[in-house]
Amino acid sequence: MKQRTLAADTQLAHLGRDPGRFDGAVNPPVYHASTILADSLALYEEPGRRYQKGAVVYGRFGTPTTQALEDAVATLEGGHDTVSLSSGLAAVATALLSFVAAGDHILVSDNVYLPTRRFCDGILARMGVATTYYDPAIGPAIGELITEKTCLIFLESPGSGTFEVQDLPALAEVAHERGVKVLLDSTWSAILYCKPLALGADISIQAGTKYLSGHADAMIGLITANEDCAPLVRRTAYELGQCAAPDDVYLALRGLRTLSVRLARHQDTGLKLAAWLNDRPEVDRVLHPALPDDPGHALWRRDFSGASGLFGVVLARPYPKDALAEMLEGMDLFGIGSSWGGFESLLIATYPENARTASAWQAPGPTLRVHAGLEDLDDLIADLEAGFARLNRASGDAP
Repeated sequence: MKQRTLAADTQLAHLGRDPGRFDGAVNPPVYHASTILADSLALYEEPGRRYQKGAVVYGRFGTPTTQALEDAVATLEGGHDTVSLSSGLAAVATALLSFVAAGDHILVSDNVYLPTRRFCDGILARMGVATTYYDPAIGPAIGELITEKTCLIFLESPGSGTFEVQDLPALAEVAHERGVKVLLDSTWSAILYCKPLALGADISIQAGTKYLSGHADAMIGLITANEDCAPLVRRTAYELGQCAAPDDVYLALRGLRTLSVRLARHQDTGLKLAAWLNDRPEVDRVLHPALPDDPGHALWRRDFSGASGLFGVVLARPYPKDALAEMLEGMDLFGIGSSWGGFESLLIATYPENARTASAWQAPGPTLRVHAGLEDLDDLIADLEAGFARLNRASGDAP
């Protein structure tokens, strides 16, 4: 009899659980461990044992709690293996370091997370790795930038600051024809709303700090790899001393159980806020790929099954910094803070024009980034409405 494929919601409730292994406990317990004792000298000295997936040999190499999370995420991503690390940036850095060597060249989309750019321009540059940034809208023309020294393409789609959606299948086809790996920071889609490996990526990266944990209280990164790349990624993580803390692993595993219902609420609130903001006179445009008039909407509809609660807003004129501060600092519900994906709403100013090198950022005014949390929609709208009133007063546009 053919085994039925379980729906994502059912997988979220059951993956990474083995009550029989843990005396019937529904949730895997947290293992706080560094030293793991071996039963024999021969077992302790077994060559390569520490690199075997599932082997519990030392705390840094993983525990049953770690394995539960990694197995669940690998299944959800459709990957061969997932490695958990100490943060999203640690996942980005480890993934890149798995494939580069001195003298190599990499291609990186111009809309990546700013710390990713800093890592490329800093540590990778000091290692002798050259980075070329490319326009996120480049599509199959990426082939014109690939040289004999190019070893990988790193993209973020949608970009977490400007939200362009890239044509991943087209990029991957061109890259693989030339023997180039494709790495994607897929944090915006939060594991559920896009399947990068099925679209051609070799590596999918998640900052589990955000939607996976969902409560703004854990730091964790995840790298999911296909069968070809998985052993090298795991070995690189081990050799860098990278691992996720046991309590953060547990919090991410617990967050996994409610990921679908939380994401649905984030999506619904985000889309309604985006539509409301689109009609405001202070707003030039909303950066949200799920909106029909967004330049990336067709690609989003093709490759994604949903949207998270993170999007951008371009203001209609060059509001002064002090007016922006007046707006943001007076918010009751929207906090000023890094990260996103938690239960709380956030609103910050971003500066794409300061980071772009391959594609100029054209905007009539400042850019804001909105994270729609789990609060009541009407309360969030009222908070924004009051914020715009402060912005207008501080800019001399209202009595």
